[in-house]
Amino acid sequence: MNAPLSRPLVDRFGRTVSYLRISVTDRCDFRCVYCMAEEMSFLPKREVLSFEEIETIAAAFVARGTTKLRLTGGEPLVRRDIMDLVRTLGGHLGKGLDELTLTTNGSQLAKNAEALARAGVRRINVSLDTLDAERFAAITRRGRLADVLSGIEAARGAGLELKINMVAMAGVNEDEIEPMMAWAHGQGMGLTLIEGMPLGEVGIDRVDTYLPLRELHDKLTRRYTLTRIDKRTGGPARYVHVSETSGILGFITPMSHNFCESCNRVRLTATGQLFLCLGQEDQVNLRDALRDGGMEGLDAALDRAMLIKPKGHDFVIDRAQPQPTLGRHMSMTGG
Repeated sequence: MNAPLSRPLVDRFGRTVSYLRISVTDRCDFRCVYCMAEEMSFLPKREVLSFEEIETIAAAFVARGTTKLRLTGGEPLVRRDIMDLVRTLGGHLGKGLDELTLTTNGSQLAKNAEALARAGVRRINVSLDTLDAERFAAITRRGRLADVLSGIEAARGAGLELKINMVAMAGVNEDEIEPMMAWAHGQGMGLTLIEGMPLGEVGIDRVDTYLPLRELHDKLTRRYTLTRIDKRTGGPARYVHVSETSGILGFITPMSHNFCESCNRVRLTATGQLFLCLGQEDQVNLRDALRDGGMEGLDAALDRAMLIKPKGHDFVIDRAQPQPTLGRHMSMTGG
């Protein structure tokens, strides 16, 4: 490995990139209605980055000041031998890297929780949109709620800090938001609510199911005491403390209140495309840069990426524009 690079990753708007999300696979064992089409065509394995390539790219980011890595998918834990990669990346902790974490649907967590903790992972996000088994099966199309709940218990037993991510959908699960908050906070877990985003053709009507979280926040304030807190996890969520449940509630609002002005994130797809914004097509091919030019080529590609990172996204959800803003699915970019 070359000596650590000294130039921080700063875009043309003065934002420092300190957070890299790495999609290790576009595959998933669920087909959540807001994320994927029911019948998906996944990437051929030969097009997916090797673990060695992912580690090399991640190391280059850490050398240039990235302090947080998050593994995503699809579902990251369905990739074969994924714990080999987790252990390798965990070797950077304390050597420029402050945190290694992942977002998971929880289906494979029961058998991996202990290994994740041993590799240096300290907290994870679990995507869970309902506690009703029948509704869960409808939203995920093929998942089992019992598997996820078992995974959550295993993760808590391994000492991992958990946060539940819930996509808030009008007419689908909005009636469960308060019960989910009570359950999560009762288990010592945080809850973050996420607005649906117009990415890819999926299995729901995004206009009908769009639930503005600003309105939900105002509704919750009529029943709960919400106090804004200066909590930072590296991502875009804004957090409040809920006095009645003694828990933390987060809001990710790409539609009603975007968070672009402070964006510190970029996303590496499973094929090595570096997307500079979840809601734009600006990208740099790090796989080809690395394969063709080695570390120098990768370094130059990162410089180029900082020059083209856009100021923000242009997400729109309304009847005048019913089609998704972008054709790619969330699972392709890495959530």
